[in-house]
Amino acid sequence: MPPEKTLHYHYETMARADGYRLIAGGDEAGRGPWAGPVCAAMVVLPEDCSIIGLDDSKKLSRARRRVLFSEIRAQAVTFGIGWASAEEIDRINILEATRLAFNRAFAQLKPAPDYLLLDFIKLPWLRLPHQAFARGESISASVAAASILAKEARDLHMENLAQQFPEYGFEKHMGYGTGAHQQALQQFGPCAEHRRSFKPIKAMLASPQNNETLF
Repeated sequence: MPPEKTLHYHYETMARADGYRLIAGGDEAGRGPWAGPVCAAMVVLPEDCSIIGLDDSKKLSRARRRVLFSEIRAQAVTFGIGWASAEEIDRINILEATRLAFNRAFAQLKPAPDYLLLDFIKLPWLRLPHQAFARGESISASVAAASILAKEARDLHMENLAQQFPEYGFEKHMGYGTGAHQQALQQFGPCAEHRRSFKPIKAMLASPQNNETLF
């Protein structure tokens, strides 16, 4: 069996060479779904971190992600998980809601980091030195760790929502616009967790008599 892939700490090492000590990675999950909150996570891993298998959360099985979710939280110097609700997404748009979730995650970091590595997103409120790069969760171990925290935390949240709204199958598609989700919307209409500013839900609310043509 080939050795498990894990990302290296190249960017963290470079930041430490410049004198930074508490280096956080940040990433989000749930910008695209039609329902549920968006989640952002930030995590500071120790310099001697021994977690094996860190990678982009989308490349990991659910079982492996659950194991890493526990390991990251156990070994982290500090971490934060922030949320912005479907109502906030509708009120301020998905980009601003994602930034809000990042802000809430950042506020939980104790001690506060002195450098930040991000998947590609601009955070206007951020005053720390930082780097943001496309597909950061595939090239930075700290960003990958944050990706795993955000993805698994959101999946767990959607599974809890599935108990409140069992007709939609949130535990299977996590709010994304799958065929099964579309069929449930056609049958039951949107619930309180659906993002009414997103085009399919907005169209359904505007023309409920034409639901069968909206997807």
